[in-house]
Amino acid sequence: MAADTTDIDDIREQARRWLADDPDPASRDELTAVLDGLPASAPELADRFAGPLTFGTAGLRGPLRAGPNGMNLAVVTQAAAGLVTWLAAQGGTGPLVIGYDARHGSRQFAERTAQVATGAGRPALLLPRPLPTPVLAYAVRQLGGVAGVMVTASHNPPQDNGYKVYLGAELGGELGAGAQIVPPADAGIEAAIRSVGPLTQVPLGEPGQVLGDDLVASYVERATAVIDPDGPRDLTVAYTPLHGVGAAVLTAAFARAGFPTPGVVPDQAEPDPAFPTVSFPNPEEPGAVDRLIALADSTGADLAIANDPDADRCAVVVRDDRDDSHGWRMLRGDEVGVLLADHLMRRGVTGLYATTIVSSSLLRAMCAARGLPYDETLTGFKWIVRAGGGSAPLVFGYEEALGYCVAPEHVRDKDGITAALTVAELAAGLKSQGRTLTDRLDELAAEFGVHHTDQLSVRVDDLRVIADAMARIRADTPTTLLGQPVDSARDLLPESDVVILRTATARVVIRPSGTEPKLKAYLEVVEPVVDGDVPTARSRAASAVVALRAEVSAALGI
Repeated sequence: MAADTTDIDDIREQARRWLADDPDPASRDELTAVLDGLPASAPELADRFAGPLTFGTAGLRGPLRAGPNGMNLAVVTQAAAGLVTWLAAQGGTGPLVIGYDARHGSRQFAERTAQVATGAGRPALLLPRPLPTPVLAYAVRQLGGVAGVMVTASHNPPQDNGYKVYLGAELGGELGAGAQIVPPADAGIEAAIRSVGPLTQVPLGEPGQVLGDDLVASYVERATAVIDPDGPRDLTVAYTPLHGVGAAVLTAAFARAGFPTPGVVPDQAEPDPAFPTVSFPNPEEPGAVDRLIALADSTGADLAIANDPDADRCAVVVRDDRDDSHGWRMLRGDEVGVLLADHLMRRGVTGLYATTIVSSSLLRAMCAARGLPYDETLTGFKWIVRAGGGSAPLVFGYEEALGYCVAPEHVRDKDGITAALTVAELAAGLKSQGRTLTDRLDELAAEFGVHHTDQLSVRVDDLRVIADAMARIRADTPTTLLGQPVDSARDLLPESDVVILRTATARVVIRPSGTEPKLKAYLEVVEPVVDGDVPTARSRAASAVVALRAEVSAALGI
């Protein structure tokens, strides 16, 4: 009991020191209420002070709450001060470009970042309103920014927010110009953040320059240049931004490109940080696109498109009477990825095509057959845009988590707006021939075999569950999968916490999520198509993946 009392006293003292330095009255009131609740509130207080949010290659991301283990004005002030100190130490010149989404706190965090930058003598350029993440990534390149900050938690739950950092050409180099940071920049920024003294001594300057809508118009103009100006445009599209910030930019891009304006799900059209109509603001989650499918059905749409809340991802839903979801099904990220790659290849786009170790191996097969360079990276667009190390210019990259980069010279990150435009271009072209996206997928399967992918994803409350499962698969690695010997078992530690298992026809990639408390196993089965019978091959592959999921789940003990 004495130890418990000592622990509470220690945390109480940490909280009092935090209160003395916290610049936000609302945050101070929140933390004071938790203190007043002691000893009953001890577990909550301990969690808030379990440690600071760590600045990694995804920047910061966490729940909105007072204390070092949350997203709040104090944490953002410290992060911004560390970032501008690190930029100066690297000799970086040029402005800091800052964007934000419509989540709780996003604008306040963006404006504070601008004040910290100007207080340190660096110009700050603030995007004019809540906008998609790809607009910020574009602006860093377009405006010659030394770096960019995007305040967003992407598709995390409503109670979260985040802070992503991009580097300009001066510090990021040719491949990293306008891309998210990679090591060792993340460690350097983290060290600078930890070296920031009392926040009361961080100088705050002017609010910075708020950019005009001409920057957004420039993004839209460049985005529409991604597609053929003379292609077919007869296409009816249903769309949802999932209460995020994508609607205005996407509909403007479609209109400028000459497509009919997409119909937008009415009660999801405007940004809303509460995300009231979805249980989880991620188009991949069950039920997230139910309203979108209803709109597509009622309007006779040819296809349906969803962005995630910061519009860097793109989900595509197609009519498919073979599926049991009211005649519609969402294409997997791998399916959209290979459709886009195939489309660009058929348009004559030559250069490097890249994806990640957890994506389908079909892109590799396509590149090999068509004599195009290919590369495979660790997960995350920070790696995809640096694929090949400059051996050939990157022209397309994708990851299975609905992220696509169809124009690396426009945005060197995943971009849900240009991806949606390119999907629409492909669908309209196929429609003019009496064909669909699913028809084209069948043609690719007939040529290269069915590459059926799926995912085993387990969300946990205790991160030790993930650590235990990874330890288990390493200590007792399966020797067979689906009755075939495991002929390759790769452990990517210490570079990355990933285990890859392969048989002659199957592949499993196991890793913890980098942004959520999830353990993920990416499953793939390759099934040849015999005598052009794609449906039978798909059925065999689907059954095999179900069995593979069960085997992997048992091996992980989850």
